[in-house]
Amino acid sequence: MPELPEVERGRLIAEAVGVGRTVRTARCRPDRIVFCDQSPATVSRRLKGRRMTAACRHGKQLWLEFDRGPALLLHFGMTGAVHGYDEEADRPKFWKIELEFEDGRRLAMPDPRRFGRIRLRDDPRAEPPVSLLGFDPLDDLPSAAAFRRLLGRRNGTIKGLLLDQSFAAGVGNWIADEVLYQARIAPARRVGELESSELERIRRRLGSVVRKAVEVNSVSSRFPRTWLFHHRWGRPDEAHTARGEPIEFATVAGRTTAWVPSVQA
Repeated sequence: MPELPEVERGRLIAEAVGVGRTVRTARCRPDRIVFCDQSPATVSRRLKGRRMTAACRHGKQLWLEFDRGPALLLHFGMTGAVHGYDEEADRPKFWKIELEFEDGRRLAMPDPRRFGRIRLRDDPRAEPPVSLLGFDPLDDLPSAAAFRRLLGRRNGTIKGLLLDQSFAAGVGNWIADEVLYQARIAPARRVGELESSELERIRRRLGSVVRKAVEVNSVSSRFPRTWLFHHRWGRPDEAHTARGEPIEFATVAGRTTAWVPSVQA
């Protein structure tokens, strides 16, 4: 499932392809699941002839702004993405929306499993779903004091807190596991039991993991070899980290969780 780094990669593609260009045609597939708020015909009509001015992101939400009219808000769901290309022959399979600009360049969002959502919003940051999200770990990581204040009286598991989009927008399962492994914190620890030094390790690792993933354009083969990420998939028997530490798998906060008991306490 795309998490913050993959959505940031999509934002950069959209920015490079579309900013400063005018939409000649907006093609929308007749899918009223993905087009959940406005009809595909309405989206197509309201984007045609608009000049794209910005590509923005908060957490896993990506939106395109135009010189007039509403913004186009995209959520990738499980299998969505943004593709940029020049020729119709390169249009991705399962595309839901395609913007063709006056110079012939194109942007499309495919979504094979239809868990993504496409919406129009007049002011994305001030309207749901973006307005309901917590801080963005890449663009707006809180200070240590602000991070502690945001915790309030929460007392669920730390893994569950990191997955809560109203707390930290854009953090998904693998990022949460990676952050806790690097911070040396067990995923089932209760938030209210964590010491200030442990919370600070989590905050710092949250920022560094997200920054590194974005730095390498979310190409997982370029993630550091010491990351838990490379060894967590498929729940392999006798899984070990690159350092030889045994990995265990459990269900925490309703999600399959990879962790290293010899490191995480």
